[in-house]
Amino acid sequence: MAVLMAFMVVVFLLLLCFSSALLKWNELIYRTKGLPPGTMGWPVFGETTEFLKQGPNFMKNRRARYGSFFKSHILGCPTIVSMDPELNRYILMNEAKGLVPGYPQSMLDILGKSNIAAIHGSTHKHMRGALLSLINPTMIREQLLPTIDEFMRTHLSNWNNQIIDIQLKTKEMAFLSSFKQIAGTSSIPVSQSFMPEFFKLVLGTLSLPIDLPGTNYHRGSQARKSIVSMLRSLMEERRASRESHQDMLSFMMKSEENRYKLTDDEIIDQIITILYSGYETVSTTSMMAVKYLHDHPRVLEEIKKEHLAIRHRKKPEDPVDFSDLKSMHFTRAVIFETSRLATVVNGVLRKTTKEMELNGFIIPKGWRIYVYTREINYDQYSYPEPLIFNPWRWLDKRLECQNNLFIFGGGTRQCPGKELGIAEISTFLHYFVTRYRWEEVGGNTLLKFPRVEAPNGLHVRVSSN
Repeated sequence: MAVLMAFMVVVFLLLLCFSSALLKWNELIYRTKGLPPGTMGWPVFGETTEFLKQGPNFMKNRRARYGSFFKSHILGCPTIVSMDPELNRYILMNEAKGLVPGYPQSMLDILGKSNIAAIHGSTHKHMRGALLSLINPTMIREQLLPTIDEFMRTHLSNWNNQIIDIQLKTKEMAFLSSFKQIAGTSSIPVSQSFMPEFFKLVLGTLSLPIDLPGTNYHRGSQARKSIVSMLRSLMEERRASRESHQDMLSFMMKSEENRYKLTDDEIIDQIITILYSGYETVSTTSMMAVKYLHDHPRVLEEIKKEHLAIRHRKKPEDPVDFSDLKSMHFTRAVIFETSRLATVVNGVLRKTTKEMELNGFIIPKGWRIYVYTREINYDQYSYPEPLIFNPWRWLDKRLECQNNLFIFGGGTRQCPGKELGIAEISTFLHYFVTRYRWEEVGGNTLLKFPRVEAPNGLHVRVSSN
C-alpha cells in the first residue's frame, strides 16, 4: 500500500510539472513585443473552458487583473478582448481599416463561406443587399407580416390549460416562423425533419473546431450536410414544378427578376443565415420577455392595454397589420429593455488583416478582437438603475440613437434583420398577452452565458384571459 501511495504521489507531481511546463510553453509562444497583458491558457484549447463556464466573471476577473484591454485564447484562436466602450465603437465603425469579421472557425465552417458574417468588402455589400431586399419594410408590410401573423395565430392556438415549456415553444416558433417565410407552404412537409438538424447546427457554431464524434462541432457539421441536402432537394422540386410561390426562396431563385443574382450555394448559405441570425435573438428575447412580464405586473398591465386597444378596433379574425405594428410603442420598448437586461448578444468578433496598433498595443495580423459589449448594457450613465427592468426608458427615442447602443450589433454590421425580428416578437406578444395569463411552475434556473437559456426549461401554466 505504501509503495502504491508513493507511486501515485510521483505520478501526480509529474503531471503537475508537465501541466505547468505546457502552460509556460504556450505563454512563450505568444510572448510578442507590444501585445497587451493577459494569459493564453493551454495549447489548442486556450482558456475556452473557463470563458464558456465562467462567462461574465471570467471577463471581470481578467479586467481586474489586466485592465479593459487584454489577450487570451478562446474558441480556437488567439484573441484580444476589448471592454472599453469608446474603443469598441472605433473598432466597429472602422471595418475597412484593417479589421474584418472574425467569427470563430466553428461558426464559419458550419454557417458556410458565403454567410454574411464571414465575408467583407464588395462581397459583403452584395450579399447584404441581397438580404435586405428580402426583409426591407415593403417586404415586411406586404408579404412577411401576413405570413408571421397567420403562423402566430396557429402556433398559439391551443395553449389553454396547459403547462408548457416557453423556452421550447419560442425556439419552435422562431424556427418555424422563419422557415415559413423562406419556403412558404413547401416548408410544412420538411420542417419536422429540418428542425432537429437545425438545433444541432446552432449548438455547433459556438464550440471548439475539433471534428471528433460526440463533439458539438461534429454534430453541427453533420447537421449542416443534412440541411444542405434538404435545401437542394427543395430547390430542385421548385425548378421541376410550374407552381408559383410567394416566398423568400422563390424571390432568390428568380435571378432574371432579382438584381442580386446568387448561385445555389449562395442561396443555401443565405437561407441558413436568415434562419440562424433570427432564431436565437427572436426565441431568446421572446422567452425572456414572457419571464420579465410575469415578474413585473405593472409592465404586463401596460403592454396588455396597448394590445387590447389594437384588438378592440378590429374584428376577431382581422390580422395584425403594419399600422398596428407601428403603433406598438410600448411593446417595442419592452423588446429593447429585454434585449438589454437579458443581454442576448454579449459581443462581436473582428479579425486583423494586418499588424495594427490599438490602444497603444501592437496586434498581430490574423488575431481576433472580441468587442465585449455586455457591460455597456449595465452602464448607469446610459441606463439609470441599470439592473431594473424599466421599458419606459425606451419611450425616449433618443436612447435608440445613442452611440453605445450595441444590442443589435454595431457599425456597418448592425443586424439587417432587426426590424423583422421586432415584428415577429411583437406579433407573438400580441397574441400571447391578449389570449392568455400565465404563472411559472417550479424553480426555473436561468443561465446568461454564453447563451441565455433555461437548462431545464422555463415552465409556465397557461390559462385563457
